Amino acid sequence: MTAALPTAKPEDVGLNPAALHRLSKALEERVAAGHIPGAVALVARHGKVAYHESFGRLDPASGEPMTANAIFRIYSMTKAIVSVAAMMLWEEGRLLLTDPVGQYIPAFNAAAVGVAGGDSYELTPVRAPITVQDLLRHTSGLTYEFRGDTPIHKAYAQARVARLKQTNADQAEALAKLPLLHQPGTAWEYSRSTDVLGRLVEVVSGQTLGAFLAERILAPLGMTDTGFHVPEEDQRRIAEPFAKDPDGGQDVTLLDVRRPAMFESGGGGMVSTATDYARFLAMLLGNGRLGPVRLLGRKTVELMTADHLGAGIPRPADLVPPGHGFGLGFAVRTHAGLAPFPGSVGNYFWGGAAGTTFWVDPAERLFAVLMIQAPLQRDYYRVLFRDLVYAAVTD
Repeated sequence: MTAALPTAKPEDVGLNPAALHRLSKALEERVAAGHIPGAVALVARHGKVAYHESFGRLDPASGEPMTANAIFRIYSMTKAIVSVAAMMLWEEGRLLLTDPVGQYIPAFNAAAVGVAGGDSYELTPVRAPITVQDLLRHTSGLTYEFRGDTPIHKAYAQARVARLKQTNADQAEALAKLPLLHQPGTAWEYSRSTDVLGRLVEVVSGQTLGAFLAERILAPLGMTDTGFHVPEEDQRRIAEPFAKDPDGGQDVTLLDVRRPAMFESGGGGMVSTATDYARFLAMLLGNGRLGPVRLLGRKTVELMTADHLGAGIPRPADLVPPGHGFGLGFAVRTHAGLAPFPGSVGNYFWGGAAGTTFWVDPAERLFAVLMIQAPLQRDYYRVLFRDLVYAAVTD
């Protein structure tokens, strides 16, 4: 049986108990107001979990109370795990960051850029091939269909690239035939790049993505509740959203995770718990090691959590905030100021579409994860959580 992460009293790791109580009170108040159904929050510092609390209801339809071991759809927090998988293969010399993606998925050798004009687009050749690094840092030229309404975005939607009844290979082939939004390497665009990266992991490893992650990352780290679906015996622990958003009244529909997935989306298909994901973050904060298990070398983690955009590659402020760049799987803080929330230079983070979020702060030896299932409230809670956790740091 996997040993739990060590625990400590907040004051023993430089966290103010009264400030963490304010965090609890804020979440309790928002649950009571019907803003979110429930939440699980975890904060660790100096290698020890100092705060792990659950709030509200697991399922608002049944009224079942939230539990600390609730299982959440983590959507794009899958990306960090898949990025680590790709870098494990890189450490084995089985790929280079400069390799063209077409070397592994030949359909991408014919990739072309769509130049929009009115309701249509014309194709123009790529000036440079999409590389593995481009997939990891979202500069491939691929996009998400929901990130705009150009003819290129509409082509993605019409191709139904998000459908569940497909394999990772099927999706990669379909994406390769669609127009790129930008020339590879020239702009940061949030995209299905990590889905393609998941397929690349399959090609290089000879395993399905789920099998590779389970064998090489999840089992070694003791992430027993993480995967692409929830087994029947654990389905009673699945956290559910409100049927309708409490502010705008929009219907809320999340991924069905009760059946084995045919499409194992490297960009957004996994489930996890706060404690499981904390083990993954502890490995990253440990420079690639958790206890006796080492997944990555120290310099690899340094490379992944450094800025790979620089000043020359534009990025949208809604996803890569001021004072931030992007590394190989994570947004990375490059300035102490500019962003409208606290942090340290060098911290890195990401979140998921249903509201889950995490960050790692190496300078403070701190990481935190918040699990909620409230898609339209995610931006608010990401910042609120960050603000109130940093307000608890005393020394």
